[in-house]
Amino acid sequence: MKKRLFLALLVVIIIVIAVLWWRENRTLDAPVQKVTADTAQIERGRYLVQASDCAACHTASGGAPLAGGYPLETPFGKIFGSNLTPSADEGIGRWTSDDFYLALTKGVAPGGRHLYPAMPYTSYKGVTRKDSDDMYAFLMTRPAVDQPVPENEMPFPFNQRMAMIGWNLLFRTSDPMPASSQGNSADWQRGQYLTDVLGHCGECHTPRGKLGQMDTDSNLKGGTLGRITAPAITPDALAQRGWNPADLSRFLATGIAPQGSAFDEMHKVIDLSTRHLSEADHRAIVTYLLGDKPPAAVPVSIGQGGNDAGRITYLDQCSGCHMADGSGKPHVAVAMQNNATLRQPDGRNLIISVLDGLPAQEFPNGESMQPMPGFADRLNDAQIAEMVNYLRVTFGGLPGDITAEQVKALRKP
Repeated sequence: MKKRLFLALLVVIIIVIAVLWWRENRTLDAPVQKVTADTAQIERGRYLVQASDCAACHTASGGAPLAGGYPLETPFGKIFGSNLTPSADEGIGRWTSDDFYLALTKGVAPGGRHLYPAMPYTSYKGVTRKDSDDMYAFLMTRPAVDQPVPENEMPFPFNQRMAMIGWNLLFRTSDPMPASSQGNSADWQRGQYLTDVLGHCGECHTPRGKLGQMDTDSNLKGGTLGRITAPAITPDALAQRGWNPADLSRFLATGIAPQGSAFDEMHKVIDLSTRHLSEADHRAIVTYLLGDKPPAAVPVSIGQGGNDAGRITYLDQCSGCHMADGSGKPHVAVAMQNNATLRQPDGRNLIISVLDGLPAQEFPNGESMQPMPGFADRLNDAQIAEMVNYLRVTFGGLPGDITAEQVKALRKP
């Protein structure tokens, strides 16, 4: 009797798995949607798509806008951004506005196919239906691009989308992200929506657990998805690194401020998203990040001298661009003085910047930064640690406690 019950249970499990696998892998067979919208709705949708930074993950390098194919590296494998153009078979051309809203806010595509949370439905859950419909109207009136998206490169069991049913049961919630600052003004509320929902800043700037879930109790307290850490952007953390409302607003609009320039993924966020936002929305984001009563920016406490070995290495290798006094050069290299990256307590991003270098970068208003070479092959671990400590003490007012072992651990394999 027990054997029969076991076999019956096994058969049921196999059938359930087979049905779920079929739901996740079947081809959507629905009519192609024809969408009409007036100019005002399309323009509003365009603005919302930019505010939501959709192009960052849905446009491949050199590819057609929003046609997918951008590779996103995750701890669980490589995921490629999907095609958001109205292509019938490769994009969202068969999706209705209801389908789009469900995928955006719940992570479930038409037919029951589950999306990975690399598509930040864990943040987009708060998107209003009107905003979703306007975004849909904009996307569905773009030129269709019949460009297939590469298959995700994920090992078993992460390549089984049905596993997202369990992940969603554990981690998906309709509750909003806890506010990272104090406030209640109209600007603060608008900024919360732009930051925590549309801009989904917490997806990078919030720490994650072992299964990839955001630690919602630590909203915007810093996170590491790739090689570069997205630093904490809470009011106290921003103030500690020298940020004030005017400079932070300038940074969102141009990517450059006295505290340095945007680089890595943040450069893309500025270029594709925040620089296109209105001055009012820049003000709203800054109001939310710093709170209705922003803390005073902490002035840097300049140290005396750091260490001689690090100073000599800096003068020999870096001062030609960053200047001996750390003042930097316009259109060439950022200043070390008051540099927010240099003032990050853990030193990780500073070390990686020295090891890997940075590419040339273009910014609005004709501004640019020249490429910075990597020093991984030019300096050993001890030399880099000494130079980083010199920078931290001399220009950052931080302790010179970075070790050669920390540098070694951050070298690329």
